[in-house]
Amino acid sequence: MAKRGRGKGGAISAGMAILLALVLYSQWPWFHQKIDQLHDRAGSVSPSQAVSELGSLAQRGTSAAGQVSIPGAPSGARTASSPIPSTAGSVPARTGPASQPEVSSPGKGPDTGSAIGTLAGLVVKGKGPMTGYDRVGDFGPAWTDDNDNPLGRNGCDTRNDILARDMTGDKFTSGHCVVAAGALADPYTGRVIAFVRGARTSSAVQVDHVVALGNVFVSGGPQLTARQRVNIANDPLNLLAVDGPANEAKSDGNAAEWLPPNKAFRCSYVARQVAVKSKYHLSVTQPEKDAMARVLTGCPGQPVPTE
Repeated sequence: MAKRGRGKGGAISAGMAILLALVLYSQWPWFHQKIDQLHDRAGSVSPSQAVSELGSLAQRGTSAAGQVSIPGAPSGARTASSPIPSTAGSVPARTGPASQPEVSSPGKGPDTGSAIGTLAGLVVKGKGPMTGYDRVGDFGPAWTDDNDNPLGRNGCDTRNDILARDMTGDKFTSGHCVVAAGALADPYTGRVIAFVRGARTSSAVQVDHVVALGNVFVSGGPQLTARQRVNIANDPLNLLAVDGPANEAKSDGNAAEWLPPNKAFRCSYVARQVAVKSKYHLSVTQPEKDAMARVLTGCPGQPVPTE
């Protein structure tokens, strides 16, 4: 008769491996994941190999997780560590390859902490296609006040909201919305720009999408809802008043393709891009992530901005 419990060399018999696996499967998410992986390989492993792997996983599970009560099992089948914390009802659901990541609700800030730490959590994948990209169709009317961000629905369009936020000495044409003049300490070039509203002068100061809308589109934008796309296009977190020619030189470039000429601002710039991509669960390409990491390595304590 085969012995129950641990046999010679600490191995677990087939019956005990299965019983212990069932208990750990229901109580510990790590083990839940490992069993799912074994299940997915069911067609490529033999029954004896499966039992062997179950035994190995069970030994690791009891060693790492602590004391587990097995109904009817001998005392030798338990470990003498702390109990497994109960996670009943909170085991994450399995998702297939086609499932889409959850996208943060508008107004919810990105992960707190350092920018370089938040960068590590971004999904890395290649750019999606630009096929079908439509600035208005995908992201709504330019600078619409009808958005769910902190400055939304205040009676002023988003462009003038950002000009008023980022410039000093603002003068308005009428009321409190349309900015007629002001001075911008441009973060991209380090220059001070005198802004005067006019057909030939307004373009000297432009409002940049820090994560360009074209880059949003190829980084997961089509998976956002229509409302979320309007929000990211008007989110103050993703907007800066900047030097017009510098903004035009950037175009839709990511961090691997363009960085501000003002090197003193690069840490803040990249941290803001990381914050936006984290908030809206957008991906980065490998070259983009590498470029961001090179910048943030020089400022490891750089926080992610929240507004």
